[in-house]
Amino acid sequence: MFHGYTWRSPDWYELIPFVAEGYTVLAMDCRGQGGQSEDVGGRHQATFGGHIIRGLNEGAESLLYRSIFTDAARSIEVLSGLPGVDQTRLGVFGQSQGGALALVAAALVPRVAAAAVAYPFLCDYRRVWDLELVENAYGEIREWLRRYDPRHERIDETFERLGYIDVQHLASRIQASVLMFTGLSDRICPPSTQFAAYNKITAPKSVSFYPDFGHEPYLPGMYDAALDFLRSHLP
Repeated sequence: MFHGYTWRSPDWYELIPFVAEGYTVLAMDCRGQGGQSEDVGGRHQATFGGHIIRGLNEGAESLLYRSIFTDAARSIEVLSGLPGVDQTRLGVFGQSQGGALALVAAALVPRVAAAAVAYPFLCDYRRVWDLELVENAYGEIREWLRRYDPRHERIDETFERLGYIDVQHLASRIQASVLMFTGLSDRICPPSTQFAAYNKITAPKSVSFYPDFGHEPYLPGMYDAALDFLRSHLP
């Protein structure tokens, strides 16, 4: 399981339904965000935001999210090595940043069999910019441009670099069955950006739409549907 941007892994209480189904659960704290996982080599404690543009000046290879993507893949390997875990029955679940990292983990670890994701973050940064919705979680992109490229002389280069941490460019590697939940009124992770990734998935997939909902922690019936989906694909 993966958590939303700047937050931390869920309380044990939220993991109990999965444990009750007999699953072993690993919930990853993203480095340098709201949990206990520190950004090794950086500052101690949380940096709160700025993770999208961290390292952008140095080049695509220095982007912090490259390391976080690797963490997501390594978390699956750690889970696989735990006693009693069936490596043929691996699933991932997350919302927003967590949904993005669930897709990343499935893309980088082909043994993942099922992915339930809600309104994934980190998809199609240029589209977010073109929609003039670079605010909230994506607002740091605008602030980076204001400080380092105020006349947009290098804007194409900026978005090319961000492409290295754009989930849509990994989506075609996913072999897991995917269930996505999308609020059609989402102005934080616009639906068209989510579909930049979804449309590139060639594995079995489906999406549940919530026309009158946005980027909300509770979409009615979502958790039950996600659990049913994982149960059916990880029997």
